[in-house]
Amino acid sequence: MTEQTGAGSLPEIRVPTALTFAGLAAGLALGIALKGTSALDPLLAVAEPLGALWLRALKMTILPLVVGLLFTGIIQTAAAARAGATARRALGLIVAVLAAGGVLAAFAMPLLLDIVPVPERAAQALSGGGADGPQDVPGVADFLASLLPANIVEASAADAMLPVVIFVALFALAACRLPEAPRRQLALFFEALAGAMMVVIGWVLMLAPVGVFALALGVAAQSGMAAIGALAHYIALVSSIGLLILIAAYFLAVLAARQRPGAFARAVLPAQAVAISTQSSLASLPAMLAACRKLGIRESNAEFVLPLAVAIFRATSPAMNLAVVIYAAELTGVPLSPGVLAAGVGVAVLLSLSTVSLPGTISFVATIGPIALAMGVPIEPLALLVAVEMLPDIMRTLANVTMNVAVTAAVDRNGGGG
Repeated sequence: MTEQTGAGSLPEIRVPTALTFAGLAAGLALGIALKGTSALDPLLAVAEPLGALWLRALKMTILPLVVGLLFTGIIQTAAAARAGATARRALGLIVAVLAAGGVLAAFAMPLLLDIVPVPERAAQALSGGGADGPQDVPGVADFLASLLPANIVEASAADAMLPVVIFVALFALAACRLPEAPRRQLALFFEALAGAMMVVIGWVLMLAPVGVFALALGVAAQSGMAAIGALAHYIALVSSIGLLILIAAYFLAVLAARQRPGAFARAVLPAQAVAISTQSSLASLPAMLAACRKLGIRESNAEFVLPLAVAIFRATSPAMNLAVVIYAAELTGVPLSPGVLAAGVGVAVLLSLSTVSLPGTISFVATIGPIALAMGVPIEPLALLVAVEMLPDIMRTLANVTMNVAVTAAVDRNGGGG
């Protein structure tokens, strides 16, 4: 992904997205070309441990990065809510859209996988080893018991992401009740933690072309052309969830903002063109402001709500991130109960408010990895899927920009002048 917004106080990290995609293509091509030949075994003897090592390095960054970002995001969101009535209305609508998107994905993605199932060979290609044998669906009692950890350190060591996320969220909410000085000290600590981990994960992702090449070589050597079909299937289904969010933006503009469909479509079209060409909500901000003027939205509201939306709102994140995890669960044979899906929605919404300012590839790791861990889904398939995320990211940015304008129009329509 390259979709990103302002980077705030976090360090700027550049990730070689194009080179990562090239590494994927080269690994797949070489693996297919050498499949069944004697030249492949020496290459795999080096590539397989190299890919496994890169995957471990990627995984080790997830927990501390999420802790820092989640705490900082909740503190910043709470501060934004204190900015006035318009801010609270905008935040309320933003959270509602994020939650609705997550729920939509929880229903729509399994349905899409039933209608267009993952080809069997494709599942074997991308599963990354996955789960061994049939998995039990956790019961309600087991799921509820997993929500709160008896020992937060033990839960962290076991990669039990859901109780960790809940603990950090409660800790951040408690910190919001502290006086200004200690609250600011805590915020600075977690901001520094997130910043340092951003640098570490940036170093790991700089090696993504090599790591993805190594993993892709092994996948292609095992499954041949099926690996390419699996990636194409993944891109199509995850992008379809983004398309649903894009369509929902038009419905929100018509039903909540009382905009005429044709007028809204014409007004937002230039911003959509910028979004497709730049894959950046921030770069699309001037075009979004121009769209709001065409729609008759009060300038004071547009100039307040749109920057707020760009700073903390990425409409497609819960829906498309959860869709990725559901796809990975399908690949690895992990069953998902309603309780696990509900937990995934909650974690996806929380993390989307905390990681909106990150560069796209880092955001992929920081948001989708924790959701997968919280839902008990192996993260191994994500190491290859991140290499093609630049393609679904076009749909992410397009839907995000359109929804930003729709939310601004709805806030303006529903008493946004206060």
